Amino acid sequence: MTEATNTSPLALDLTLQDPRLRAALAAARDRAVKEEWADRAIGRRDPSVWSDQEVVQRAIATRLGWLEAPFHFADEIGELTAFAAALRDEGFTTAVLGGMGGSSLAPALLAHVFGAAVGAIPVRVLDSTDPAAVAAILDDLNPTATFFIVSTKSGTTAESLSFQAYQWARAAEALEDASIGRPTQPGDFMAAITDPEKSLRSIPHHDQLREVFLNPPDVGGRYSALTYVGLVPGALLGIPLERLLESARAMIMACGVADPARNPGLALGLAMGVLAANGRDKLTFVIDRELAAFGPWVEQLIAESTGKHGVGVVPVDGEPLATGAAYNDDRVFVRIALSGSPGPDPSIGSDVDARLAELAAAGHPLIRIAVGSRIELGAEFVRWEVATALCGAVLGIDPFDQPNVEEAKSNTRAVLAAFEAGEVARGGADSALSVADGAALAAALKAHLGALKANGYASIQAYVAQTPARDAALSGIRTLLRDRTRRATTVGYGPRFLHSTGQLHKGGAPIGWFLQLVAEHPEDRDIPGKAYTFGQLIDAQAIGDARTIEDHGLPILRINLGQDADAGLAALERALATALKEA
Repeated sequence: MTEATNTSPLALDLTLQDPRLRAALAAARDRAVKEEWADRAIGRRDPSVWSDQEVVQRAIATRLGWLEAPFHFADEIGELTAFAAALRDEGFTTAVLGGMGGSSLAPALLAHVFGAAVGAIPVRVLDSTDPAAVAAILDDLNPTATFFIVSTKSGTTAESLSFQAYQWARAAEALEDASIGRPTQPGDFMAAITDPEKSLRSIPHHDQLREVFLNPPDVGGRYSALTYVGLVPGALLGIPLERLLESARAMIMACGVADPARNPGLALGLAMGVLAANGRDKLTFVIDRELAAFGPWVEQLIAESTGKHGVGVVPVDGEPLATGAAYNDDRVFVRIALSGSPGPDPSIGSDVDARLAELAAAGHPLIRIAVGSRIELGAEFVRWEVATALCGAVLGIDPFDQPNVEEAKSNTRAVLAAFEAGEVARGGADSALSVADGAALAAALKAHLGALKANGYASIQAYVAQTPARDAALSGIRTLLRDRTRRATTVGYGPRFLHSTGQLHKGGAPIGWFLQLVAEHPEDRDIPGKAYTFGQLIDAQAIGDARTIEDHGLPILRINLGQDADAGLAALERALATALKEA
């Protein structure tokens, strides 16, 4: 069965060979029409689409503001444009946004896809507590020419506030040595994106900041791309925001159509949910290079929204494409193609469309989405938000909560308290298995491979600063795992993934298999106002997450890459190759 793209009267380009899956999808479509899912969810904001429990419905009703965002924020474009112009006129040359999860991934996506327009302000995103990552983002910038944005929905996100404290201290120190004839206190170099009232009051120096952008409180973090979370950095980058929102509004209207064959969001959501419920739960993305940063954004949207109560869709982003022999019968492939693009990054592979056609012919479901231009990201934000929300209705879960996210945070706080009290050594890498002894590492990996479930996935959690070299090394490791085990693989940099796929790891189907990679911090950084450093914070986050995964009875192996993380990754790949040969 093949259906046309949403440029035709039909909404989804889906190749699906299996008659059983076709029948299940047809039944779901009939149910969606009969129960008026599109009108109730999109038109009337009716939470009963997702639950018949009153307490759950009340909670969902406070999380549907994202459906209004493309309309509401059209009135804020003038304000945002003026704000960006004022910063340019005052000589700011770079902006840094400090956030986590939904608060950082949408800005990172926009910065990657659009870059900075001529005369606009480039935006960097800081979403790692690794001291090397903090240094890489901030050290080469002049604090008095850098505008910092702290982005946190709750106002209490530990990472975001640590970034703010660090940059506040840098600006204060620079101001002592500079006479610049304009802003004279650190708050003049800083803004916040947060929710009103308690969230705002929780942010240090909130009453001293140059600007505060208050989001509607009924928008969850992972559904916030078209709120101030994405639009403030978008304005600084010089993105034509009206066109971006116009694209989004058109998609909202299309997603209100009752017929799934003409509704892009509903059609996609039904396919995602039905296929996952029938064993095809590894949603594998193949994305053109210009839109590659869409992968991490949609990964966090899907994982955190659907991974709970023992079910979920496992998004697989950035995995190199292989032949059919490398895959189990649990995959759905999603091809996102940008008009005029030469294709995905070479690390994903060559001739991907021909290879995907072969996989589809062999029985793997294939979804194709054509994006006409970069500005249509506004529509894609909405399409995938609607689809993910309605996938939740198919799976019978609330796609707007995150019941397991707090567990790892609680364990992290306990580790930090133990650090501060001197009850444990300050160094989260100490208890991990060292890469120095290759034979011992290979033996441990071989034993750990025995816990990989037949329908499982392998998750590599890298608590190190992200670099292109490490991206390549982790790609090699995941490819080795995938090719030898036929299991889907995911890679996440910590602690960022704790605010996205972390929910799926603990709350989704108990089929995860985890490698946690930590490293030493030869050049650490203090966090102003805290008794611990950035290195100790990321170590505590790694320990806290490992404890949480163990508490759920899931297999996790902690590996210390040492002081040279790049050399450690090479040693890990060698040991893994040995373990896979012997397993």
